[in-house]
Amino acid sequence: MSKNKSALVLVRGGGDLATGVALRLHRAGLEVVITELAQPLAVRRTVSFAEAVYEGHHTVEGVTARRVEQDQQLAAIEAGEIPILIDPDADILLSFHFLVVIDGRLSKQTPAPLPIEPALHIGLGPGFHAGRDCHAVIETRRGHTLGRVYWSGATQPDSGVPEGDPRRVLRAPSDGLLITRANIGDHVEAGEIIAEILQDTTDSSLSSHGPDILRESDMKVISPISGVVRGIIRDGIKVTKGLKIGDVDPRDDPSACFLVSDKALAIGGGVLEAILSKEEIKKKLF
Repeated sequence: MSKNKSALVLVRGGGDLATGVALRLHRAGLEVVITELAQPLAVRRTVSFAEAVYEGHHTVEGVTARRVEQDQQLAAIEAGEIPILIDPDADILLSFHFLVVIDGRLSKQTPAPLPIEPALHIGLGPGFHAGRDCHAVIETRRGHTLGRVYWSGATQPDSGVPEGDPRRVLRAPSDGLLITRANIGDHVEAGEIIAEILQDTTDSSLSSHGPDILRESDMKVISPISGVVRGIIRDGIKVTKGLKIGDVDPRDDPSACFLVSDKALAIGGGVLEAILSKEEIKKKLF
């Protein structure tokens, strides 16, 4: 732990891109804390620190994140781990001083104001406007501008289209309970069942005979292409129609399922550049 225990960096979100940022900052020697939802919906779970919310701890490329309470976070940092707290509204800012806050939730919407404004507030991707919602914003869209830091204005807008082959992204065909039929790293063929959505429906025609009777039906999630299951959200999670629930990679390399992506590392590099470019911030962090 550094002598200045207030020189902490908060990363909001523990999905795969936010994890790449947290991992890069942690390896650079910064003391990072992550906040997450009570039920994260990360797809690339093997490389998402958000998994620690469910499992208690989760390791990505040799670095462990551990779910803790507020009074346990400094002990986790002392142990060389990244503490992760269930705190969707970043209320921790009211109790601990964070020099830098990075919003890696990728909601693609204008964020609500923070409880307390930090010395440096960095947003990732669409929805942020540097100089209005944050101090700096990092480009998250692939291309020549990926990972670039903007101190004014916004990144490229959300295209609404997945990068690469759009067929690779799997979405829930209906509301219901997700039951997975394949694991991350599995090879699947086009037409193979990857998951099912169990739906609870009320039969109103039976209501006159007593309490409503719940009946289950299911909808299958079929892989449209052959490849490796690069990501799929946790089994047993309630999903809504249209939610991204999986990703099939046609490159068919299972080892890539367990590595932080080049995109995440590029974004992490942009965040590190933004932090180090502010001399008054750098002096307090290192």
